[in-house]
Amino acid sequence: MNHDEIMATLAWADENRENQALISRIMQKARENKGLNHREASLLLIAGQWDELSALARKIKADFYGNRIVLFAPLYLSNHCVNGCVYCPYHASNAAMVRKKLSQEEIRREVMALQDMGHKRLVIETGEHPVHAPIEYILESIDTIYGIKHKNGAIRRVNVNIAATTVEDYQKLHAAGIGTYILFQETYNRERYQALHPAGPKADYDWHTEAMDRAMQGGLDDVGIGVLFGLADYRYEFAAMLMHAEHLEATYGAGPHTVSVPRIRAADGITREGFGHSIDDETFARIIACIRIAAPYTGIIVSTRETEACRKAVLDVGVSQISGGSRTSVGGYEQEEAVNTKQFTTSDNRTLGEVVRWLMEIGHIPSFCTACYQAGRTGDRFMELCKSGQIQNFCLPNSLMTLQEYLLDYADNDTEALGEQLIRQEMPHIPSVHMRDLVAEHLEKINAGSRDFRV
Repeated sequence: MNHDEIMATLAWADENRENQALISRIMQKARENKGLNHREASLLLIAGQWDELSALARKIKADFYGNRIVLFAPLYLSNHCVNGCVYCPYHASNAAMVRKKLSQEEIRREVMALQDMGHKRLVIETGEHPVHAPIEYILESIDTIYGIKHKNGAIRRVNVNIAATTVEDYQKLHAAGIGTYILFQETYNRERYQALHPAGPKADYDWHTEAMDRAMQGGLDDVGIGVLFGLADYRYEFAAMLMHAEHLEATYGAGPHTVSVPRIRAADGITREGFGHSIDDETFARIIACIRIAAPYTGIIVSTRETEACRKAVLDVGVSQISGGSRTSVGGYEQEEAVNTKQFTTSDNRTLGEVVRWLMEIGHIPSFCTACYQAGRTGDRFMELCKSGQIQNFCLPNSLMTLQEYLLDYADNDTEALGEQLIRQEMPHIPSVHMRDLVAEHLEKINAGSRDFRV
């Protein structure tokens, strides 16, 4: 990250915040659905009119992603950690944290609990520890997760959020068939980063920041970036994160598959007020809208850190993936969560079923689709289809089919009726009975061991 360029960008945006002619030109460029660079987006972040910005973000979201919302859940495998991150209760010196590492049998039980909810994609999370969470443990856990077929359940995509590692380890993750490799920078501000990471391997700013380059070199062409808003100035983070995306696209032909925008939340011994850079809901929504405008192709993720009301507000202006029914402790799905085992406190504590019904009630299509990964539409291949608008030809029918599958296997009667009505509205030329036949054929392939989940 070029600190001088980031500071120059912020100064340039301040100097031009009243330059309406320039702002209008940037907005016109954005309407072409080709994105903006970090300087242009940084100006809109502070100077664009919200009504115009939000309307444009809604249109771009609809053009690229329609009204589909992909659902997932985090699965915490271990909270042992050797790092000293002062914003995370997993840090090594937190004696109050109850430390736990799941055995493979415990992972099976956690995954079956998630499958009973209806989840099809997970993101696995661990603290960084050479003994309790080495790459061999991660690979064994991935193999366990993919191997579990419980009732009608199957996890078809495992995303991985683990510490920065080597090209060799990323090659192993690629061979294991993971989906997206996710790593948050936390903060791109080097000075703040070093203050917030006083000990452990994560204290090396350059090693952490360059992890996505090594992941791409290791064959992982779908990566997810993000920052933890509240640790440093949000404008600095916004510009730096877009610069990171620009670097990945220019170097490897594919920008980040996802961008996550978590805000710091309270946890055991952690208060968000102690970091001095909190952002309100209005600023949060503006950040998401401007990311959508600047990087139309990328998926934007908002987790259960945010309230139901906040998540509703940001769905239209950019968000394309949310978690549902989440637990943020090790072993939290099979057993009740203990307060001092959570990584952070969640704000949206509804069940997955409640989230699915809510999404349909407010005009979105809940999607459990993983077809792009099964069919090899990843990296630059996904980006080409997404930027041309062709991805909707794949995603809409696949999302509706996986919704129909969820309705048949997990939904209550009222949710099933609502979902059937939504499917008829979206694809009126396909009778409900035929959609059910497609799902039956789809499930037959899965049960036979096929990895071809395409419509």
